Amino acid sequence: MKAYVVDKYNKKGTLRLAEMPEPELGDSDVLVEVYAAAVNLLDSKVKTGEFKLILPYRRPFILGHDVAGRVVRVGSKVRKFKLGDDVYARPRDGRIGTFAEFIAMDEADVALKPVNLSMEEAASIPLVGLTAWQALIERASLKKGQKVFIQAGSGGVGTFAIQLAKHLGAIVATTASAASADLVRGLGADVVVDYRKDDFEKVLSGYDVVLNSQDAKTLEKSLNVLKPGGKLISISGPPDPEFARKQGLNVALRLVLRFLSRGIRARARRRGVKFSFLFMWAQGEQLSKIASLIESGAIRPVVDRVFPFEATNEALAYVETGRAKGKVVIKVR
Repeated sequence: MKAYVVDKYNKKGTLRLAEMPEPELGDSDVLVEVYAAAVNLLDSKVKTGEFKLILPYRRPFILGHDVAGRVVRVGSKVRKFKLGDDVYARPRDGRIGTFAEFIAMDEADVALKPVNLSMEEAASIPLVGLTAWQALIERASLKKGQKVFIQAGSGGVGTFAIQLAKHLGAIVATTASAASADLVRGLGADVVVDYRKDDFEKVLSGYDVVLNSQDAKTLEKSLNVLKPGGKLISISGPPDPEFARKQGLNVALRLVLRFLSRGIRARARRRGVKFSFLFMWAQGEQLSKIASLIESGAIRPVVDRVFPFEATNEALAYVETGRAKGKVVIKVR
């Protein structure tokens, strides 16, 4: 099969289009013919080696974390899916590889595709949908009437998280450029801060939850908008000791991550708020619940551009510019 692979970690290098063996199928796996795959900033970070200590892939490996496609084979223990099912998924870490014609995934990571979405639209959902779900529902326990600040509202996670927060009944603030203000308001944002003109920490206060997706400076400033007892959840780092424990990292790496997050954890404690790092995990059952929300009309996908499979490197480069509104998708079939 054709696939785009990482041969070596390189900030300026491109993916290589290669002929790779069709994935082996485990007893609990489904083999999916890939129709579409979304591109995420995570793909760029994995490609450059930014996560090589916690995600040690053996090169060459196939890149790609989002997929929509059709089941063409099932393992002997698979019970949830059958041949011909249209599915979508974010394969678990260690088994990524959606920039390819086929991928094998554990059935626990997979869900039936929302019936009202195209393959391209469905592929745009899993990673950002699971990130928002795990941050706002599982980690924050966001309730009706609470105030949540979701950074970068026009980005992939932002466009989904705003809609999910509004579905939960929260009051939503976000940052966006003037050009994207109408988009995020249309998704449900109540307060839109133009990050090019205004400083969000001077505009926002008394928030229950902040979903941070930006740099260390923005993370620090986010503490100032939270009320005592609030929750600062970061998907852009720094990783904390709890993450290291869940990942089963060795003692040396645990110490490194403890040191990297020591400052923000201490400042959060002094402010009476809780800091945590979220690195989303594959979860088919959560994707099924997300599919129900999409089918009910509560959430809609936001797709910026669709590239052909042959232009996968161009799609990745476009995501790296940071200018995409919503998600960027590759049409494989």
